[in-house]
This record gives sequence, structure tokens and C-alpha cells, in this order.
Amino acid sequence: MSNRELWQNALVQIELGTSEASFRTWFRNTDISTRDGGTVQLAVPSKIVKEWLMDKHHKLILKALRGLDTSVRSVEYVVHRTTPVSERKPGRPQVQENASLDLEALYIDKRDNLNPRYTFETFIVGPFNQLAHAAAKAVLERPGLAYNPLFIYGATGRGKTHLIQAVGNHFKKSHANKKVLYVTAERFAIDYINAVRAGHANNFKDQYRQYDVLIMDDVQFIANTEKTQEELFHLFNALRDNNKQIVFSSDKHPALLPGFEDRIKGRFSGGVIAEIPEPDVESRTAIIKAKIEQHGFSLPDDIIQYIAENVRGNIRELEGILNMIVCKSQLKGKGVTQADVRALIKHNIKPNKGVSVDEVVRRIAQYYEIAEKSIYEKTRKKEVVKPRQIIMYMLREEFNVSYPSIGEKLGGRDHTTVIHSCEKIKEEVKSNTSLEQELDHIRTLIHA
Repeated sequence: MSNRELWQNALVQIELGTSEASFRTWFRNTDISTRDGGTVQLAVPSKIVKEWLMDKHHKLILKALRGLDTSVRSVEYVVHRTTPVSERKPGRPQVQENASLDLEALYIDKRDNLNPRYTFETFIVGPFNQLAHAAAKAVLERPGLAYNPLFIYGATGRGKTHLIQAVGNHFKKSHANKKVLYVTAERFAIDYINAVRAGHANNFKDQYRQYDVLIMDDVQFIANTEKTQEELFHLFNALRDNNKQIVFSSDKHPALLPGFEDRIKGRFSGGVIAEIPEPDVESRTAIIKAKIEQHGFSLPDDIIQYIAENVRGNIRELEGILNMIVCKSQLKGKGVTQADVRALIKHNIKPNKGVSVDEVVRRIAQYYEIAEKSIYEKTRKKEVVKPRQIIMYMLREEFNVSYPSIGEKLGGRDHTTVIHSCEKIKEEVKSNTSLEQELDHIRTLIHA
């Protein structure tokens, strides 16, 4: 049986064992590239597909192949890019990656819990995180002596875990004879409680005091835990007195953490505190370019700019949108359009619920340079009708406000009038590129 026949027959079995959507998404453009003894090398179109098949479908794939050929013992995944020509970068070689060679880079070391992918080399630096990055690098110049502890804070999805683990990975690489540990505060609390219940509290203390660098993530999770905080307080003192480096992360500035004793807050604040705020547009643009480079992918500058302006705050959401764009492009067999990207953002990013109807009216009225009160009046002046229709469209499309609510808030209009206005704008934007650009500008304005 040829490689192609083997895989086509295997796909029949795989299709029966997974959903139609999953099969169509993850098994498109796959094939057996080589067979070496009992090892089958499966060619896949991207690293995303490779990692997904390895994590989610490996057992199913192996079972299907072995059902057809009992000599098959293992499956390896090779990235063989099939990106459309229009999306490929000039002169860029098509990369092949052997899963058996790079799997080690995915393993988290059970001895220290560090993810080897979280390094300073892979950390994208922009204006928003320069201070935190500089503080983390400075810690490594004199670990345990300067900037101890290092406290990084910021909202979820901004790269805190990556940065603090980068400290651990760098220290581990530079000081092979030293011990590093990364642990979440929640895990620390669970381990401590279990140790106390088992009568091994002293062993717990000795275990944590052996480390030269202790990195604790998300300390906000041990708020209002009196005994765990007391243990952390004594551990902190023991490590710091012996010039051991301590690194913390949290979602808030230490002074603003609820449910913590003042003495713990004082310890958190005793070194250097650095915030990772919301990334600005320039930083988001840099992140997008770096991420699509990692995918071996390319996007036009106008689409990159659109994503940067419309996906705010959370880098994980940004990465999620980029992953979906790559998958959509592969499924379509061609590059994505700005309309595709807009739809993905609309359906996968939660809108800013903090913007009121009055605020949307105010900002759009300013954009069209008309009096805000005219939006609520019964006037049919052309210069007012269009902005009013756009306001209705935006309230519906961006914030999912009901038609009756929109009508009520905009001067007591009937909901059928609102529906007509929304449908009118929706149809017009399909053929009016000028209106499409106006709407893009307005989206940026009302989400600013």
C-alpha cells in the first residue's frame, strides 16, 4: 500500500472518529511524507495544525494507521507549509520541523516548573512593557542583592508569566549549579495545606528554603488565607536573609491587594515594582508582526493596523485572533480580507461594555461635527440622518443593544425604524468603501 493510499484510508477512519468541523479544519492539506520502518512522518501545513494534532488527535491518528498497517509504531509530524503564494514572503525558505526533534522545547521541567519557551529572546518588548522588561533584566545582574523582590503586576494576558519565567530560565542557564522554582500561589497554598494535614510541615519549609530563585505567580489567589500568608511571610524572610532572589506577579499593585496583611504588602513592596499596562497601538502592531512571523505567515499592513487598533488590552486575545486568521486563510486556500478579519474580531472579542449609549452618541456626533442633541430630535436633515443611522448600527453591531432599546434611547423611535437603519447601513457598506473606512475610524473612536 502506497503512502497516499494508507493516509487516504486512514482519513476515512479518522473522519468517523471526530466531528465534521474538526476534521475539515485540522486534517485538510495533510499527507504522509515518508515512512521509515515503523515510523510514519505526517506532513501538515502549519505549526498550529501540528501542535493541535499532537495534543488532540494523536491517539486517533495512530489507531487509524495501525488498523491498516500493524507495522506502524509511531507518528511524527513535519511542517510542510502550503501557504498560498500571495501570502508567502519573498525568498523565505519553506521550513520543515520534525516533532521528534523539537518536542523537548515543549516540555515543562518537572523539577522547576519552567516552560523553556518563556525566554527573554521570545519576549516581545514594546513601549508598554519596557520598564518591566528592564527591571527583570536588571535583577539578573545581581540576583538576590539588587531589586529583591521583583514584583510585576498587570491585568491578565499581558505577558507577566512569560517575563517572570524568563528570569528563571535565564538564571537556570547561567547558573547550572543553582536551584530555581516557578510556582503559582494557588499551588503553593495547596501544597502547604496538604503538608500540614499530613504532618509534614517542616519538610515543606525545608523544601522551599533550598531554592536560590523562587518565582511565585498570581499571588492575589492567596488573599484572605491567614496561615498560607504567614508561611509565605516566614519563607520570604528566610530567602531574602540568605540573598536568594524572589519574584512575584499579581494582577494589582501590591499596595492595592485586598485580603493581605500589611506586613506581607510591605515585603512585596521592598524591592522593585513594575507594571505591565495595556499595550498601546505601536506595541500591538509589533506583537502582531512578531507572531505572524513565527507562523511563517504574512499579512498586509492595513490589516495589521486594523487588528492593532481594534483588539485591545489582552495579548492572549490578540494571539487567538491571529491563530484564527491563519486557520481561516488555510481553509480558504487564499489570503484573508479585512472583512474576514472584522467578522472574526466581532464574533470572538467581547465589546467594551463600559461605553454608554450617551458616550457613543457624543463621540459619533463629534466625528460628524453635528450637535449631539440633534441625534435625539425628529429632524430629517440629511447631515443628521446618516450619523443617527450609523449610531443605531454601531449600538446593534458593536454592543448588541436590542432594537427597542436603541429606539427608546434615541428619542423614542419605533424599533422598526431602527431595524431599517441598521439594514440600510449594513447593505451600503458592502459596496461603499468610503463608508467602510468611516466605520473603521468610528470603531476605533468609540473603543478608545
